[in-house]
Amino acid sequence: MRRDEEFSEFFTSRFDWARRTAYALCGDWSEAEELAQNAFVKAYAKWPSIRRETAVGYVRTIVTRLFLDSRRRRREDPVADLPEHGVDGDYDDPDARLHAALRQVPPKQRAALVLRFVHDLSIEQTAAELGCSVGNVKSQTARGLATLREAYGEPVNSECA
Repeated sequence: MRRDEEFSEFFTSRFDWARRTAYALCGDWSEAEELAQNAFVKAYAKWPSIRRETAVGYVRTIVTRLFLDSRRRRREDPVADLPEHGVDGDYDDPDARLHAALRQVPPKQRAALVLRFVHDLSIEQTAAELGCSVGNVKSQTARGLATLREAYGEPVNSECA
C-alpha cells in the first residue's frame, strides 16, 4: 500500500504542473487535462522502477512525447481553428497573445521551445527528452523562435521588464 500512497502524494503535488505543461504544448485545456492524465497513468504503471528524484522529469518527458505522438497521428488538420475569443478578443492580454502565437508554431518546434524556455532545460537535456540530437534541438528552437516572432506580429518591448 505504500506504493499507492507515495504515488498519490506525487500525483496530487504535480498534476496541476503537468497540466500547465501540456497546455503550453497544445493550447487547449481539455486536451492538456487528457495528456496529463495519460502521463500519470503511464508513470503509475512504471512507478516501482522510477527513481523519485527524476520522477518529475519522467512525467514531463511522457507529457511531451504524448503531445508529439498526438500530432503525428493527426493526418488532417481543420481548415480553421475556432478563436479563443470573439472577434473583439482581448489581445492586450500578453498571455492570450503568446498562447495564440504558440499554437502557430509546429509541434516539434513548440515542444523544443517549451522545454528550453518554460522548463529552462539545457540543449542537451531537451535533446534527451525529445530523443533527438543536440543539433536538431538547436535548429528546432531557432525555427520555432522565428515562427513565434512572426506569429506574435510585433517585436517584444524589452523595456517593459
